Amino acid sequence: MENFEVVNPTRIVFGKEQLNRLPELLNVEKAKNILLVYGGGSVKRFGLFDKVLSQLSSFNVIEFGGVEANPEYTTLMKAVRLAQENNIDFIIALGGGSIIDGVKLISGAINYKGEPWDVLERKEGYVFQSSIPFGTILTLPATGSEANSGAVISRSELKLKMTMGGPLFFPVFSFCDPTVVVTLPKRQIANGVIDAFMHTLEQYLTYPMENLLQEREAEGILSTLIEIANVVDHPEDYKLASNLMHCATHALNGNLRCGVISDWTTHMIGHELTALFGVDHAQSLAIIAPRLWERKFSEKQDKLTQYGRRVWHLEGDNVTVAKMAIAKTEEFFQSLGVKTKLSDYTADYQGCEKIISAIFKERGWTAMGERKSIDLDDVEQIILSSI
Repeated sequence: MENFEVVNPTRIVFGKEQLNRLPELLNVEKAKNILLVYGGGSVKRFGLFDKVLSQLSSFNVIEFGGVEANPEYTTLMKAVRLAQENNIDFIIALGGGSIIDGVKLISGAINYKGEPWDVLERKEGYVFQSSIPFGTILTLPATGSEANSGAVISRSELKLKMTMGGPLFFPVFSFCDPTVVVTLPKRQIANGVIDAFMHTLEQYLTYPMENLLQEREAEGILSTLIEIANVVDHPEDYKLASNLMHCATHALNGNLRCGVISDWTTHMIGHELTALFGVDHAQSLAIIAPRLWERKFSEKQDKLTQYGRRVWHLEGDNVTVAKMAIAKTEEFFQSLGVKTKLSDYTADYQGCEKIISAIFKERGWTAMGERKSIDLDDVEQIILSSI
């Protein structure tokens, strides 16, 4: 088993009708001036926005709406300036993973003296030294951002998506109410299932490890997501919705990575597809993952076989089971209404493999994956086979 250290200070408040605890938790933080950050109009249409405001009646609340599905750096910097002008001492992210990710950048940028983009580009010596505390009210189970310290930020004028994170960026608390799932479009629910599924597989589908508990936990999440996938058609079913939300949080709260090797190359390539073509994050993962597993089949075969037998209950020789596991996963994504070819989303894909390869080369991403064996040629071939 690999060495590991894990700390997760986020308080998860899970279940129905818990928002009445919001003032209590804010008072613990001695919050006075609150920046309430949200996205589009859905939180207002379905009444959640008013419910939140009613719980914040004793606080000074500054609203900031319009954060995009892939949070834009320029939009977030407007929120930073608003927060600075109003002496904000606490932030609430009302939304899904994109809103929460955006708030993580806002929280670090408010007191940062330089250009926050330098931090995202990981320029030497540029780091966030402090952050404004924040909490989340989750509206979309998918990314697990409500229970971790990572974020992905877009800058469309540069066609870039950058990651950030660290101990400063754990939410103080996160309200997770599964009843919000009924308000979501089928596309977002399907994306949420795939997000959680792929977050789990990125930490599992490498090679067999000695941390048997973590492997079984990952297989439990995967099996549960398969079992409750009809939440896409029945979002009103609390059993299905609550298990989706719990799986999505658990998939990326830090537990699955304990003592194991992870990959994340699918995410790295997928982020660039989103930056270039605007495909949903989950769609990009569904496009890339099967082709990456095929490209690195010999290295992942043992784990693909284990995955096929334990999760999909497949039978046959090891090679056959491993190949069938890839096919079953792709079929699962397609059954949720998510297409798995880049050409299904755009006709403007010519040369994208070279563009992404050049970006990776500039960043020094030339040896990726659990064995550091995925090179730039692999990246190009994976993309080409995904078209």
